[in-house]
Amino acid sequence: MQIQLEDQTFTLSVQYSKRKKISLQIDGAGRITVKAPKGTTEEVILSAVQGHSGWITEKLREQAAARQVPKAKEYQEEGSFLYLGKEFPLHELITTGERDAEALKAELKKFYFNSLKKIVNERMPQYQNQLKVKPKSFEIVESRTKWGSCSSDKKLTFNYRLAMAPPEVIDYVIIHELCHLLHMNHDRSFWRRLGSVMPDYKRQEEFLARFGQFMTL
Repeated sequence: MQIQLEDQTFTLSVQYSKRKKISLQIDGAGRITVKAPKGTTEEVILSAVQGHSGWITEKLREQAAARQVPKAKEYQEEGSFLYLGKEFPLHELITTGERDAEALKAELKKFYFNSLKKIVNERMPQYQNQLKVKPKSFEIVESRTKWGSCSSDKKLTFNYRLAMAPPEVIDYVIIHELCHLLHMNHDRSFWRRLGSVMPDYKRQEEFLARFGQFMTL
């Protein structure tokens, strides 16, 4: 579900449950979640969100201002780093010990590489089954411009920095590249197939567009 607020289009994630009122949440990534009673119509939900447009836009402005300049990374035990969409102190991700910043950075990069490889190994089979495709191989790589790729010989690559993203964003990139095994370009058939597996894929695209620059070492 999408809504336009102040000339910007936002994708809403709607969760229905046994509740009496509609509530709104904006997470640290700027994604809007609407929790609504079962049976609530789209019209009522959009009206409720529109009624809180002032609060929503102000909250998003505050988040954008805080993210405007990527903070320099602090390679020390209490330095904060992203993993699966959440921030962790460095010592919870890797063993720090008596090492300098460059050694810690190298160890953290290795952690991301290994973690993403394990995640892709665990999550890709279910989407292969849904799409009825099988890549020849996949590799975790370092890239400044691409989150993933699919070659003509069915080899997939995934950017190690995806380990910093929420699981659903990782899933999106996996599905995206698997869909290229069926459609090598981004034609309508490609997007229809992707949407059949992940209907809210635009939400994940928005995340990468907004926050990809902060997913770095």
